[in-house]
Amino acid sequence: MSKNQTIPFVDHEYSLTAGDRMLSLIRTLVRSPEMRHHSLTPLSRIAPFLGHKASQDPDLKHTIYFQDRSIPIIMGNPFILAAGSNKTAEWIPECANLGFGGVTVGTATRNLREGNLHRPRVGMIELDRAIHNSMGLNNPGIDVIAKRVDAQMGQAHKKGLSVGISVAETPGLEDEEQKLEDMVETFRIAYKVADYVEINISCPNTGEARLDLDTRFMERMFSQVMKVRKQLAVRKAVYAKLSPDLTESQLTSVLAALRDLEVNGLVLFNTFPSDRSKYLTMQTPLNSLPVLTSSGARGGLSGRILYRNTFRAVEYIKNQYPDFSIMACGGIDHGAKAWDLLKLGVDAVQAYTVVAYRWFALEQMRRELLQAMRQDGYAALNKFTEGRPTGSQRRI
Repeated sequence: MSKNQTIPFVDHEYSLTAGDRMLSLIRTLVRSPEMRHHSLTPLSRIAPFLGHKASQDPDLKHTIYFQDRSIPIIMGNPFILAAGSNKTAEWIPECANLGFGGVTVGTATRNLREGNLHRPRVGMIELDRAIHNSMGLNNPGIDVIAKRVDAQMGQAHKKGLSVGISVAETPGLEDEEQKLEDMVETFRIAYKVADYVEINISCPNTGEARLDLDTRFMERMFSQVMKVRKQLAVRKAVYAKLSPDLTESQLTSVLAALRDLEVNGLVLFNTFPSDRSKYLTMQTPLNSLPVLTSSGARGGLSGRILYRNTFRAVEYIKNQYPDFSIMACGGIDHGAKAWDLLKLGVDAVQAYTVVAYRWFALEQMRRELLQAMRQDGYAALNKFTEGRPTGSQRRI
């Protein structure tokens, strides 16, 4: 999209299907949201037996190219299962059965983490088709995750999936040099096996200050990470995952630093801190939500209520910093929303919460994306992306 072109904001709505109503019934009968969260992996395994083996559509085949000649990210379609869903890196190829073209596993830390010990730590916000969670970066550790990704990568690629790993610093470390060493080592292990690495500097659920609010340390950390990357023979893309509640001045400072450090792209965004929900249009009162931590917090928000913020941020950043590759994440629950974001200049969209509200959501969203594309005169997605003159899609 050029700076002079605008895409109108539309909060595309979908009609409930019989499957969506059945999913609503399942949410009523299976009361634990975390139990349903853990059911996603088994669902991906049995999906073919439910008549939902989603083969990749050649018209949605998608490749992200990078100006610095990083290895392109090749996907069966532009929908990526967001980090936080497949935390353990198990059954990765089966995610193709759910309709995704990519998976970001993790977020991984250097060692195993149980996460937040408070229960519950996930809650549904039915009226707003949203979720709030405070899982606390529970994961088996980067060594386990990297080993599992490496073992499954070939089969994942055969099924049209790209596989990224999300990494974060280990919460609880106090010494700055120790924090840097921890992050660099976690990054190095992930980088060896992943198609791309997503660095999570914005998790609101660890009880510690986010790195995207500490620009000085964030610059030191990314400087070390990118130095390691330059020393390695293979060049892969590095993305920074930001929080959606940054002020314009905070966002500008972060983006300028990431640009100067030659970070490839951005994931926009992480979950929205619930204590700042006044900035969202939300029908459910915050104080009606269950507490998810021992400190009384209600975790991070995800789902439909985040889409306006996602759209406006992408619009702003693509105009100000057009060369960043962007993976949009937040409130994307309709294929036409994905198309609008692609027209704004994003390279992929990440989704997860929608899977809790739409039955085999990605099958429906892929059909909606194809319909929106064809209404605009594009029979195949690569015909659209190849026409971009600048930015992360430019071929060199």
